[in-house]
Amino acid sequence: MSDKLRVLITGFGPFPGAPHNPTQPLVARLAQLRRPALDDVAVSSHIFPVTYAAVDRQLPDVLAKVKPDALLMFGLAARTPYLRIETRARNAVTMLWPDAANTRSSKRGIAGHADAMTFGPHTARLLRAARLTGIDARSSRDAGAYLCNYLSWRAIENVKAGGPQLAAFIHIPLLARSGAVRRKGAALITLEELVDAGEAMLMEMVQLARKARNTQVS
Repeated sequence: MSDKLRVLITGFGPFPGAPHNPTQPLVARLAQLRRPALDDVAVSSHIFPVTYAAVDRQLPDVLAKVKPDALLMFGLAARTPYLRIETRARNAVTMLWPDAANTRSSKRGIAGHADAMTFGPHTARLLRAARLTGIDARSSRDAGAYLCNYLSWRAIENVKAGGPQLAAFIHIPLLARSGAVRRKGAALITLEELVDAGEAMLMEMVQLARKARNTQVS
């Protein structure tokens, strides 16, 4: 087990406005994948409650338990009809919307006056991998100012502190449920398409993490 490459895939639970968060079934499907390329990979998953306190408490715990080489995170962007590969985390927290525990941030920033932090050049590889599956995927420089951006910031902090070699955050659209009315002209992305794109990005992260580990060893 110790020789296996370790990948942690995360999503978020429900929150006001999204009682059915599609990151949960997506993460579950990706964690259950059985592929020859994953024979030497230990894939773990975790679903965060949509609260700042849960991220601060659970992220260090799950990283210490799993010790992942790569961290692949998913969040919901309900108003975006396409996949967004986030390239950075901004030092910003909204004071307008409370989290799922009805807690509002008392400050607009996460870490003083620090500049935005980037995930790294590997996000371009993830974007290409996703697009090759045929899904509408685009690069994004703005992960918002809510829990997705907050988790992204904390994840990059852990990478810089010697945690996972790689981290990435992917925003997915809100999927139409049975009987739901979609906006006119809105693209329909299915869970199966998300799983295909997620698998492609997972495989890319595995290759990049394996290369990073081999470089360390040599």
